[in-house]
Amino acid sequence: MTEQETWDNVLELIRNKHVKGPSYDTFFKETKLHALSDEKVVLVVNNAFEANWLLQSYKGVIIESVNAITGKNVTHLEVLTEDDLDELRANFATAQNDVKPVQPVVAQGEQFNTKNTFDTFVIGPGNRFPHAASLAVAEKPAQAYNPLFIYGGVGLGKTHLMHAIGHFVMENNKDAKVLYTTSEKFTNEFIQSIRNNDTESFREKYRNIDVLLIDDIQFIQKKEQTQEEFFHTFNELHQNNKQIVISSDRPPKEISTLEERLKSRFQWGLIVDITPPDLETRMAILQKKTEEENLDVPIEALTYIANQIQTNIRELEGALNRVNAFSNLQGKPITTELAAEALKDIIQESQSKKITIQDIQKVVGAYYGVRIEDFAAKKRTKSIAYPRQIAMYLSRELTDFSLPKIGEEFGGRDHTTVIHAHDKIKKELESNSPLRQEIKQFEKELRS
Repeated sequence: MTEQETWDNVLELIRNKHVKGPSYDTFFKETKLHALSDEKVVLVVNNAFEANWLLQSYKGVIIESVNAITGKNVTHLEVLTEDDLDELRANFATAQNDVKPVQPVVAQGEQFNTKNTFDTFVIGPGNRFPHAASLAVAEKPAQAYNPLFIYGGVGLGKTHLMHAIGHFVMENNKDAKVLYTTSEKFTNEFIQSIRNNDTESFREKYRNIDVLLIDDIQFIQKKEQTQEEFFHTFNELHQNNKQIVISSDRPPKEISTLEERLKSRFQWGLIVDITPPDLETRMAILQKKTEEENLDVPIEALTYIANQIQTNIRELEGALNRVNAFSNLQGKPITTELAAEALKDIIQESQSKKITIQDIQKVVGAYYGVRIEDFAAKKRTKSIAYPRQIAMYLSRELTDFSLPKIGEEFGGRDHTTVIHAHDKIKKELESNSPLRQEIKQFEKELRS
């Protein structure tokens, strides 16, 4: 099945099951699939408003539908505009034609985002320490903290700091070899090198450098060969006094199924965490964004946005983009009232109670007399296995967590185990009236 056929099938599923009529025609009909990997899907739409709307309102629907059609475990969605693609092509053409590059040579890998520097990073209480540690590493690679392990939730600035380190090192050392990559890219390139019987070239690329910046390291959990390769890459770099910077959505000790020897090495240097920005920091971020984009937004409207969007920087900037796009489409200036209208769907969603997997385990455990720790244990007795399956089913139905994340919260179980549990309970609900009543009661309790 070609990528186009795959996307056509995904769109058909979305139209039949999730989004109908004008909404489908407006936001999905003209979407194009740009790229699809095991963990990420990239779409292209006509304009920034459509891109922001898909990300804010339909991210879960898109990821769920892609996984249903492809059997993959996609967890990330990126939406580009045609202008974004044109800019990427132009940058690529310029780089190809420029015989005298102005930037120092970088080891092969993903390019740094020119907007993500230390100068553009807005400092607040939640990120002051990670910023200071990152700057110290950039100023003296392999002399300050090695490795530097940065963890925190999505959209809080981890990748920004990693790019900032890369920029700083390159600007201050023309001969430095700096490589930024993701654990997904590292894994895919490693697998390809095995298929091509060319692991030496892979190792030369990742070990003959001065600074390695690797994003989202949590995705190598359960990938034994990749962990083995990264273990030796880490050792080689560290022994040769090369800087390693790692990011994750959680601290090393909480990455289940990650080898203990890797967890131990990640703790050799410094571990820092980034927390969501406070109100003052959110205001500073929005003000900086309006200056960069030359937007005319009253302080009252910025204050409203900052008060409503408290989760992370990415959603905060996305909300500002949405308000600006809404203003342009309506042909009206930005006011607090217009911002409220543009963000009403997001605000309603954020105000609804967020159910966690731990909440589900507590409710189901209390009903069946199962301890929380037993949900993650290896025990397979029916008195534990059945409540565990129900909890997995509810986790799939009531949360936005990916299959791997759900499996992780149940003792590092494989995503196929989660799928099996969900399908088993779903089928049983068709004929088991008492179970249906139990599930309804669980849902009512969790939402109250």
